[in-house]
Order: sequence, then structure tokens, then C-alpha cells
Amino acid sequence: MSAFPGRSILLLFITAFVGSCLPVKTSTNTTNTNKVSFAKGFPEGLEDISKGNYSAANVELSGGDWYFEDALIGSGANDTRNGEKAIRIREKGFVRMNYDIQGVREIKMAYAAYKGDGDSEWELYMSRNSGANWTRLENRFQTDGSKISFMQVTINEPNKARFEIRKVSGGSSRLNIDDISIIISASIPTPTNNSTKPTRDDNLTLGNPSNAIPKDENNYLMIKPQYTLSYSKARSSANWVSWHLSTAWKGDIQRTDNFRPDDTLPSGWYKVQNSDYVGSGFDRGHLCPSDDRDRTLADNESTFILTNIIPQAPNNNRGAWADLETYCRKIAEAGNELYIIAGVYGKAGIGSNGGKSFTLDNGKMVVPEYVWKVIVILPIGTDDINRINEQTRIIAVYIPNKQTIKETQWGEYRLSVDDLEKITGYDFLSNVPTAIQKTLESRMDDGPTIKVSATRQ
Repeated sequence: MSAFPGRSILLLFITAFVGSCLPVKTSTNTTNTNKVSFAKGFPEGLEDISKGNYSAANVELSGGDWYFEDALIGSGANDTRNGEKAIRIREKGFVRMNYDIQGVREIKMAYAAYKGDGDSEWELYMSRNSGANWTRLENRFQTDGSKISFMQVTINEPNKARFEIRKVSGGSSRLNIDDISIIISASIPTPTNNSTKPTRDDNLTLGNPSNAIPKDENNYLMIKPQYTLSYSKARSSANWVSWHLSTAWKGDIQRTDNFRPDDTLPSGWYKVQNSDYVGSGFDRGHLCPSDDRDRTLADNESTFILTNIIPQAPNNNRGAWADLETYCRKIAEAGNELYIIAGVYGKAGIGSNGGKSFTLDNGKMVVPEYVWKVIVILPIGTDDINRINEQTRIIAVYIPNKQTIKETQWGEYRLSVDDLEKITGYDFLSNVPTAIQKTLESRMDDGPTIKVSATRQ
């Protein structure tokens, strides 16, 4: 392959215990580190919460008790939402936390107008004294029809705080709020003797590789509780998907296979359908795998939204790609956490029907020529960005999207992050200090690989 350095790669296949060759956390003295993680109960996807009327009431959400006034939990066809449910606020309604969170670093959420209603404005307030007084944060946020917008406000509050969302204009037009995330940053002791517990961390910890934003239709930022992605209207697929993997995301929910269109795409955009894949010779291939998100039903179902799915040659999807997914989960099970970015490049894959396919569904969806992945591996811990150093293992692969790779292992498609950046034009690891980036990105991984039975993910 012309994209790779011109040399063969020796694969090491390991059948013994995987932990013996993977980085694991060693015993250390108790130290204080800057913990960056979601607050307990966040991201709040609302999937298991019910409130069917606008009457004032306290509602127990995942993180704690909230007060709803002129607000409910909506799951109707016209509620603009990422999953099954979203908060719906009318008139001058509001939702308010009845509890405090220590050390809030930032807060972010999705918002949009209720479908068929006019636009409205809302404001975010914070209280530092348990609700006695409230201070408005930032300017007003205004909906853009039923197109989902994303807001993110840096807080950096070292003490306790709580928040309130107030609808302030639009009259009877209703407002939807979804995917509330509160990220904390507080000095917390790191336990000793490998007792640090895995957490569910920010899916964009390493940075936004293409500087995706909600106003760029071909680099369109979509933030979901389970992963973050850049979407291309022209391709009708993701450019990349970024997610965090640790055993905190793992459970025993069965694979749902609930492939479905993404109803959060802006109005007027083509939404890929399951029928687009019928008879195409391509699998509905995951970027963020189903088995990386099986703690809850909502987590697993999110991976089957078709903005997380690409046309993938069966021997790619069920072979090298699936093997690498399984390898990542084995690394996580051995006491590690991973930050993973997966994406597509080029146009023209070769599926089981033979011959090059440039698009599916009469040109509506582009078939990628290559799929790629960047994986950063760390022992379970805290302050992850500052724990990345010159010895951190990083795997980058660039794999042809074609049937002929059936007997080829993923390790043969490794390249340096620098080489992948030259191909894609992206800036990976942009939140990592520059000097460390330079060292890590210039090096091609030559660590162990594992031959596993292929399972479709």
C-alpha cells in the first residue's frame, strides 16, 4: 500500500493471558491529581425518566432531584431529541437542579425548537449558594427551528454549584433540551494498589481533529452521550467518530440491532435508511462498536443510529476491523482505558458484489475507499491528558474497504499518526502537549497484536 512505509511488519500473535503484554497501572502512593470526568449521573439522556404533564413537580433524574415548572419529559414525534426522550419547556417554564455539584468544569447540552413550533430563547443560570441567588451565564441561546444546536459553557467553579435552564421568550412555542452533560474538575486523591475505578470520560478528551462545528454542513459536529462525531452532508455519513472506552461503559445488554435513521439531522438533509444497504454488497459497519456501549439499552441503541454506520466491505467489517475492536476491549478489560477515533477516507469501496462502488442509493451515500482508526491506551487513572507521555502506546491503522483483505490481520495496516494526518488532513491529539505529540505521532506502533475469532460488531 502506497500510504504505508515500505517495509513488512512482524505480527506477534498472543494466545496467553492478554494482561501480560498490556500496560497496567502499578501501585503508587496516594497523590492528588486533577480529575476530569462526568459528574455522577451525567450525561443525562433522560431515557429512563418519565414526566408526562406540565404541572410543577420534582423529578428524579440520573444525577439527582430537579424541579420542573411548565416542563415535562417528551417522547412525541415532534419532540426534537437525540434518543427517545427530551425535556420540553413551554411559556416561561424552567427546570432547576435541587442539589449541588462540587468542582464543575463545564456544562453542555443540545437544544432545539419543538417540531412545528416557532423559535424561542433560553438562558442558563448558576447558583453558588444552594439556590438562594442565581447568576446568568453567557448570553441568551436561541433555537434554529428543529435543527439541533449544541452549547458548551466553561464554568471552572472550584466550589459547589447548581444550574437552572429558563425559557425566556417564544410564548407558547415549545423548547426541547437534551443530553445535558456536566463535567467536573476537582482535586481528588488517586487510590493506591490499583484500586482506581474506571469512569466514563469525555469522548473528545484528545481534541476535535477536524474542528467540527454545528454550522459546517460537511464538518457538522454532533454530540451524543455515547460518542461525538463529525458528519458530512455531502457524504451522508460521518467523517469520524470519537469515543472513550473503559469497563465503566461495559455491561451485559444484548445487541439490539435497532438500525435506524438519525432524526437529529437538520431538516432537509438526506437521512440514510436501512433500505439503502439492501443488495448493495456492503455491511452496515459500525464506527463506534455496539459492544463498546452495552452498559444500558440506550447506550447500545445509540450505536445503531445510521450516522454511526458506514458502508463497509463484509470481509473488512467482520475481519480485521472486528479483530481490532475485540483487541481494544481486551485491553480495557486488562485494567486500561482507551480514547478511540475512527473514520473514513476517499471514495470507491469493493463489496461482496465485486467491482468498485462509489456511492449507494443512486449517489446519496458515499462508499469510503479506506477506513482508519487512532487508539490511545492508558492505564486506568485520572487527569488523562497529562498522563500521556512519550511512552504511551498509540495505534493508528488505515485499512482498504474491500473484500480482498479477508485473510489479512489489522496489524499489517499500521502506520504513524503523522502519516495518517497527511492522508486525512486532520490534527489528531490536538489537546496533547506539542512536544509529546511530535514524538508520539512520528512513531509507528510495533506492539503486540492478538489473533481472535472474527465476530461482526
